[in-house]
Amino acid sequence: MSKKPDIVMTVLGPVPASDLGITLMHEHIVVNLLREFRLDGLLNNLPLIIKELEIFRKAGGRTVVEATTPDMGRNAAALKYVSEMTGLHIIAGCCYYRHQYLDAEFIDRNDADALADYAVRDLTEGIDGTNIKAGIIGEIACDAWLTAQEERVFRAAARAHKRTGATITTHAARWPIGSKQLDLLAEEDVEPRRVIIGHCDTVASAAWQSSEEIKDYHEQLAGRGAWVEMDNILKSSEYELAIRVEYVVNLIEKGFIGRILLSHDIARRPTLTAYGGGGYAYILQEFVPRLQAAGVKDEEIRTILVDNPRRALTGDLS
Repeated sequence: MSKKPDIVMTVLGPVPASDLGITLMHEHIVVNLLREFRLDGLLNNLPLIIKELEIFRKAGGRTVVEATTPDMGRNAAALKYVSEMTGLHIIAGCCYYRHQYLDAEFIDRNDADALADYAVRDLTEGIDGTNIKAGIIGEIACDAWLTAQEERVFRAAARAHKRTGATITTHAARWPIGSKQLDLLAEEDVEPRRVIIGHCDTVASAAWQSSEEIKDYHEQLAGRGAWVEMDNILKSSEYELAIRVEYVVNLIEKGFIGRILLSHDIARRPTLTAYGGGGYAYILQEFVPRLQAAGVKDEEIRTILVDNPRRALTGDLS
C-alpha cells in the first residue's frame, strides 16, 4: 500500500495536502516525559492546550504534526478532541521513541517486521482500536549512538514506510547522529527525501569545535536529500535565536531552501505561554520577523512554512 501524494492523513481523516497551510512539523500536544522531566514533563491539560493552540490558529497556523509515540503517552482520542475544538489539522505519529522510553521486553520479543506491523496498523486501520489513523512515522530516536533496540525500531520504521509511503521523522538531538540515521534507513532502501532529521538546531558546539562545522552537517544532510528540521525554536536567549536564524539563512544561501522545516517541539509546561514560554505561535510571532530582518523574503518564508511541510509529508517532488 502506498500513500496518495495529494492526501495527508489527520486524526479527523484524510485531507487534501493543499489544505495544510502553515504547518508546525514537530510538536507535542499530549505527552508524558515524566521519567526525564519530573516536574514539568507532562502535557495533558486539554482546555489549556486548546487555548494555546488557538493562539497559533489566530496567528495564521493551520496544521500541527504531533510527534508523540505510544511510549511517550500518545492519546489519539485526545488529539481528535483537540482538533475538533480548535479547527486545526493534527497529524499523529506512530512507532516507538528512544531507549529511555522503550519497553525493553516488548522490543526484544518482536522483530523488526513485527514492530512494523504495529506501525502499519496505526497508519492504515486505526490507533488502539479506534478509527483514528496516524499520518507520520515517528518520532523515532537515538542520541549519541543507536542502541540495538533503537536500531530495530529504525528498521521497523523503514519497513512500515515501504509498506505505506508514510514519511519518517526522527529525533537526532545534541549530537550529529542524523547522518548515521540516514545510513541505517538507506540500508532498508528508504530514500533520504522521505526522512526528516529532527532537532538539527540543537547540535551543540561542544560536539564539534565551531558553528561552521554544524552548518556543514546541515548542508551534508540537505545534500543527501533529507529534510533538515530546526525544531527547537523556543523563547530563549538572543544567542540561541540568532544562531537559528543563521542556520536557516545559511541553508537558503547554499541553495537548500527546499530542505528546511521549522517547529518548536513544545513538550513541557514551561514552553507554553501560560507558563511564560513562547508557545505554538512563537515562530509566526517572533521568529519570522527575525528571518525577515535577516533578509529572508516573504515567498521564501512561505516555502519553508507551507510548501516544504506539504512536500515532506507527501513525498511530492515538485
